[in-house]
Amino acid sequence: MTTRPGVSLAQRKRQLVSDVLTEAALNLLARKGFDAVTVDEIVAAAGVSKRTFFRYFASKEDVVVHFLTEMGAGMRAELAGRPAPEPPSVALRHTVWVSIDACAGHGDRALRVVQLILGTPALLARFLERQAQWRDELAAEVARRLALDPATDLYPQLAAGIALTAFDTVLQRWSASDGAEDPAALADQAFAVIAPALDAAA
Repeated sequence: MTTRPGVSLAQRKRQLVSDVLTEAALNLLARKGFDAVTVDEIVAAAGVSKRTFFRYFASKEDVVVHFLTEMGAGMRAELAGRPAPEPPSVALRHTVWVSIDACAGHGDRALRVVQLILGTPALLARFLERQAQWRDELAAEVARRLALDPATDLYPQLAAGIALTAFDTVLQRWSASDGAEDPAALADQAFAVIAPALDAAA
């Protein structure tokens, strides 16, 4: 958990409890599978009550959705912070890498969580739903960077969609290889393919 300036003690406590619940849930889900884990097991592992769980999450599915929300926020922040002169392909490559690295950089458990999301229809549906939101947010940032009107110019939505397709492809390949393939190398390959289209149209 990172503590931000100006965050109250109550907010920090809420974040701590949320982090503990998320960690316990993802560990169990990754190890046992989505259908095999109960909320009772999650709260026992986290050392909190079921009532506390439901103050933070409506269901065990919502724990995974929270994880995905944080991934999207990380990408949006990364793109907003990239240097203005960077070509779109470079800025979007770094943007997508933030989330790939968040998955690949946390060892076997992260791989199992990705495999869980991709292999569980209910979670995959929520993942794709979140990606639609990410695409709109990234498109708005691309439009801002390039001084384009997202209401009339197709480029921002297309660029964000292409970058997220690369993100999906890397996660799918990494997951299917059971972690054997290097996600950094996969990301480099993916953006080598799409960079000419991203940069030629900008």
